[in-house]
Amino acid sequence: MIGFVPSVDLDTARVFYEDALGLTLASRDDFALEFTNGSETVRVIAVGELTPQPFTILGWATDDIHRDIERLANKGVVFVRYDHFGQDASGVWSSPSGALVAWFRDPDGNVLSLTQR
Repeated sequence: MIGFVPSVDLDTARVFYEDALGLTLASRDDFALEFTNGSETVRVIAVGELTPQPFTILGWATDDIHRDIERLANKGVVFVRYDHFGQDASGVWSSPSGALVAWFRDPDGNVLSLTQR
């Protein structure tokens, strides 16, 4: 599977996805950045304009959400708090299924998430 994420600024997106999220840049051209992380591929595609969606467009599974929140926060990633979810001090929501979820935004405002099942 390949995930696609829109961006109006590939240079800024590259710094975020490579440095903050730790993905490996596999290729770059005028149209997209392609990152890999093991068997995962994320293509950040250049768009002329963007209205970020209010929902998660890309997420990662984790076996330790609080560890990963701390790691990302130390790299400058800010986690989102929503008024209608009861999130803990780290911004983690306990879903009805028992999954733990935390959200953050990329530089373009796209909502990304971490989920621990």
